[in-house]
Amino acid sequence: MANPTARTAPFAPFEWMIAWRYLRARRAEGGVSVMTWISLIGITLAVFALIATLSVRSGFRAEFVGTILGANAHVTVYQFGEVQPNGQLDRRIAEYEELAEKVRAVPGVTRVAPLVRSQVMANKGQQNAGIEVYGIAPVDLKTIPRIANPETALGDIDRFADGIAIGSGVARSLQVTVGDTIRVISPNGVKTAFGTSPRVNGYEVVYIFSAGRYDIDRTRAYLPITEAQSFFNREGFADELEVMVEDPEAVDSLTYPLLEAMGGPAQVWTWRDASGSFLSALDIEDRVMFVIMSVLVLIAAMNIVSGLIMLVKNKGRDIGILRTMGLTEGSVLRVFFICGAFTGIIGTALGVILGCLFALYVDQIFAFVNYLSGGTAWDASVRGIYYLPAKLQLGDVLSAVALSLGLSFIVTIFPARRAARMNPVEALRYE
Repeated sequence: MANPTARTAPFAPFEWMIAWRYLRARRAEGGVSVMTWISLIGITLAVFALIATLSVRSGFRAEFVGTILGANAHVTVYQFGEVQPNGQLDRRIAEYEELAEKVRAVPGVTRVAPLVRSQVMANKGQQNAGIEVYGIAPVDLKTIPRIANPETALGDIDRFADGIAIGSGVARSLQVTVGDTIRVISPNGVKTAFGTSPRVNGYEVVYIFSAGRYDIDRTRAYLPITEAQSFFNREGFADELEVMVEDPEAVDSLTYPLLEAMGGPAQVWTWRDASGSFLSALDIEDRVMFVIMSVLVLIAAMNIVSGLIMLVKNKGRDIGILRTMGLTEGSVLRVFFICGAFTGIIGTALGVILGCLFALYVDQIFAFVNYLSGGTAWDASVRGIYYLPAKLQLGDVLSAVALSLGLSFIVTIFPARRAARMNPVEALRYE
């Protein structure tokens, strides 16, 4: 005859059977099904909120970095500059075509475009807008991903040599569209005997682009480089070299090769230099949000403790009977651990499903919220981008799952140990 007190294998079938009976027991039978449902819903919502937050965070970072890299230079190269007799710093690049070829030969560089840049005023009727004009060769304009995007642009980029290309925000400010003519006004214009008079030229709007960033679309315009050189009195000169590289994340490793290619005093300004503080702020926000959402998961996991404590209290008589029948402390501990862990596993699984669905259908969800709010749920002038981005990453999902399951398993151990250490004599004394 088998010894009833013999040790059994951990998580034996009868332990699962007892745990399942406790989980589905009605309150009249001494169960805590209501508390189980509360714990389940709490874990589900906490995991959903965590995955949704992490996916939106990843989407924000990817969208901001994408617009930075897709519409701006990865590296900008300047001349070191010379101080003129009038006290102004002259950083113009004279032999920019030759220098562009040398920079283009640096391993890892994919494109080099000489630029002329200046800030001017644009005018159409009674509408005015301050804009920053980039003088660039037509062939180089077509290689800027976020600018030469036919899906979000209006007009014909092949006609760029015949006019001006402006951002969608500039077009809205001036209330113009493709085919209209705008005036560009520069205060540093024609020099006369009576001083410098403003220069005003009219250009046909041949292309309207949308880079996906409010600050870019609201202020940027492009002119053919020869026209920009003439308009800004820079004939034969460029202000800077716009450099694109194969691996923008490793752009810092190209700093010294680019300086050597310039062959003289020069300065480089990478996209990390321009946006480093903003990206650092995003990283800090990421860590803070993860900590906050982790606390939310912990609070939800504490509901499991409450439910298990009530379950242990209600099942004291059963625990005493089971112990007198030969169940070991380990078996009792595993029974109640299964009760708590099962709630955590199911809640985590449901939370993962909801969180993934949110990330995949965030556009439709945001459109509905925006409709309910009358179109005021998102202000691009404040947030810089036009929509709520979400990017579902495996690492974010796994971190949420690990956090939820880890907390659920840990908090379950304490009430389970309390049940296992219950004295069967004390449990049955008043029964």
